[in-house]
Amino acid sequence: MAPSASSAAHAALRAELATLTTEAFRPDLADIDRLPTLDLAQLMNGEDAAVSAAVAARLPEIAAAIDATAARMARGGRLVYAGAGTAGRLGVLDASECPPTFNTDPAQVVGLIAGGAPALVTAVEGAEDSRELAAGDLAALGVGPADTVVGVSASGRTPYAVGAVEYARAAGALTIGLSCNAGSALGAAADHAIEVVVGPELITGSTRLKAGTAQKLVLNMLSTITMIRLGKTYGNLMVDVRASNEKLRARSRRIVALATGASDAETEAALEETGGEVKNAILVVLGGVDGRTAARLLDEADGHLRAALHLARG
Repeated sequence: MAPSASSAAHAALRAELATLTTEAFRPDLADIDRLPTLDLAQLMNGEDAAVSAAVAARLPEIAAAIDATAARMARGGRLVYAGAGTAGRLGVLDASECPPTFNTDPAQVVGLIAGGAPALVTAVEGAEDSRELAAGDLAALGVGPADTVVGVSASGRTPYAVGAVEYARAAGALTIGLSCNAGSALGAAADHAIEVVVGPELITGSTRLKAGTAQKLVLNMLSTITMIRLGKTYGNLMVDVRASNEKLRARSRRIVALATGASDAETEAALEETGGEVKNAILVVLGGVDGRTAARLLDEADGHLRAALHLARG
């Protein structure tokens, strides 16, 4: 009897997965369930230690992608992550941290996960297999030439991530493919391929482990360094931090003091003058201007504090 179309498709998928480094089986680890817990922890820690080196090997590609992203965002574009499962969750996590850390509008850095919000806490069956779902999600955002779309997939073959990049590229957006396999379909579809090959996982195919760690490290770089390029920091200080709770209000006061050397009283006065805006308060202290002037100078400098200080000092 001839195999059904479904069984043939499953066989093809199994064959495809067998070629992926992230899915490879390691016979040397076949008895790890018999090891003492400390030995397991040491083994896992050793595996994780190799992730940073794998990321380091891709730094030129990462830097090129960041510069291209920052150039588009400086013109008002958005940064959009798209992935399924762990990869999607990591993108949503990175996007959600940008508003409190860099005072970005929530619509400026967006995380899309196959299956939507429910997929953050539970598997949504079949969602990752749909290129059409990715296209619909990006169409709903109105993705276009100003934007950057990052497809994230450990395997580099996930249809949702590949479909997102294909749709975005056709719409004129800058595209980045972040995966953990060399020669991936995702990398081939994107303008910028970042393929961080971390090797087989401790638990065969469990790509929330080394692959997930590698993706988190790269996403940290993409968002953080892009924000540095956009003037969201002053040195290594989060001068665009959004003081939405007591901890962040305390951090705001500390940042102003660290940047300026101002006394507690001067720091409080500057923050009061600027409505709690850290970057503006630093400019008030270091530039010797009032709050209104600080806001105007920062606007003229496109939010870059060093450039605004230069304008204030003539």
